[in-house]
Amino acid sequence: MMAGNNQAGLSNESSTEEQRVAKRPWHAFATPLIGKAVRTAARITKHGGSAFPGKIVEQIDPNFLRRTLHKLPLGVVLVSGTNGKTTTTRMVASMLEALGLKVFTNPTGSNFTRGVVSSLLTEVNAAGALDADIAVLELDEAYAVHFVKQVKPHYALLLNVMRDQLDRFGEIDNTAKLLSHVAETTTGTVVLNREDPRIAALAEVVPEGTQTRWFGLSAELKPFFPSDDEMATTIQRQAAADDRAAGDTTATAPSDETVTDQIPADVTLERVGDHRATFNVEGTEISTDVKLEGVYNLYNAAAALAIVRAIQADLNDAANVRVATRVLRRKAISPFINRARAFANASLADQMVALGNVTPAFGRGESIDVNGSRVELLLVKNPMGFRLSLASFPPENCDTMICINDEYADGRDMSWLWDVDFTSLRGTEVAAVSGVRAWDMALRLAYDQVPTRHIDTDLEKTVIDFAQSNPGTTKHIYCTYTAMLQVRAALATIANVSDAGVGK
Repeated sequence: MMAGNNQAGLSNESSTEEQRVAKRPWHAFATPLIGKAVRTAARITKHGGSAFPGKIVEQIDPNFLRRTLHKLPLGVVLVSGTNGKTTTTRMVASMLEALGLKVFTNPTGSNFTRGVVSSLLTEVNAAGALDADIAVLELDEAYAVHFVKQVKPHYALLLNVMRDQLDRFGEIDNTAKLLSHVAETTTGTVVLNREDPRIAALAEVVPEGTQTRWFGLSAELKPFFPSDDEMATTIQRQAAADDRAAGDTTATAPSDETVTDQIPADVTLERVGDHRATFNVEGTEISTDVKLEGVYNLYNAAAALAIVRAIQADLNDAANVRVATRVLRRKAISPFINRARAFANASLADQMVALGNVTPAFGRGESIDVNGSRVELLLVKNPMGFRLSLASFPPENCDTMICINDEYADGRDMSWLWDVDFTSLRGTEVAAVSGVRAWDMALRLAYDQVPTRHIDTDLEKTVIDFAQSNPGTTKHIYCTYTAMLQVRAALATIANVSDAGVGK
């Protein structure tokens, strides 16, 4: 199942590293209590956001993150990439828990290092102990570089590289370089997207002794999930088709000259249907119904399944279980061994059941009932994400709203909106556009000849009016990250909205 070099990733920890991790400031005993107090105060006063307690703890005890995560018997799974981090992290954590392990994760999408620390503060006891076997952590591409300087992940899942927040990351080759640091520091297994050329190239920097695994797409599905480089070609092809339909016989589409990658994937997404996916898993074809919304999340499911099976492969080597118990160094060893064995023995059918039960992450296809209307929140933050959301949620017989902000967490540069094809909305119009950049969004829609009924930068009022209009009609709200938080807060005043724990 597993190459022996992965054992080295778990067992060959130098005494120098042990000593470095073990260092504690004299006041370390108080770190959890201080952090929890700050978190409680921040939530009561609605000031500081979800990462604020982590910021304080990083200042008073910089080694807290490393020291706490180092004690986990199965180490850290780091999930990063441009699209799908939050949902994929949720999938991996949910599957591992359903198959028997105790999992720590950062479920709110607060994916900076201080966000991870804040999440830790909700789970550790007063002594700073974390009751978990493994951590599954979503990290922002840039902050993943800072994280791996403190904690070397045992597993890494790298999803894709797309244009996103150009003001922060620059062009996508720079984003790929950021992710290369994750691949270089992973000690056990790196799982890569076979279909993304920049992610696939990271196999070259995976260190000796660390295994590389892959997830991918069938040839039939590749056109539905173009890489960033293929996006322009896809848009040009559609434009040429529109020109030919209008009578321009000279219009030609770019030719397809992509060479099919021959790397064998551990998990391949073969076919998709309505809330259903078929995978090829190491030669075995298997299907499952899913609760997740959007065809793009089925590709994320292939990625999640690949990393879960990589972890299982480790635990199928009994030596790794023995090593993990030594790392754990606590009295309650046997419960962990029992959980590890149960997980190691889980069948592919068990894994499919676990995958089928995963529910959407907040704001990522999340559905909220507002007076009998289903309101679906759809996070969009780059051309590919918006394109796939539009393809996954047909606008017919639905009302559509778009909310665009340009805060730091959204990215200040909104030029990417011009790389999204909105023509699918022409026949149904957009009922409302809001957010800080409402007028920019309305202008973009006008260029694609999409009618817009209402434009207003007052997001909270516009969202409430939109959600309460046309009772019984399904509503789609496409929103950037901070707009999504505002949308959820507005809907919470008129409907039951779960607490995502992200503060205000």
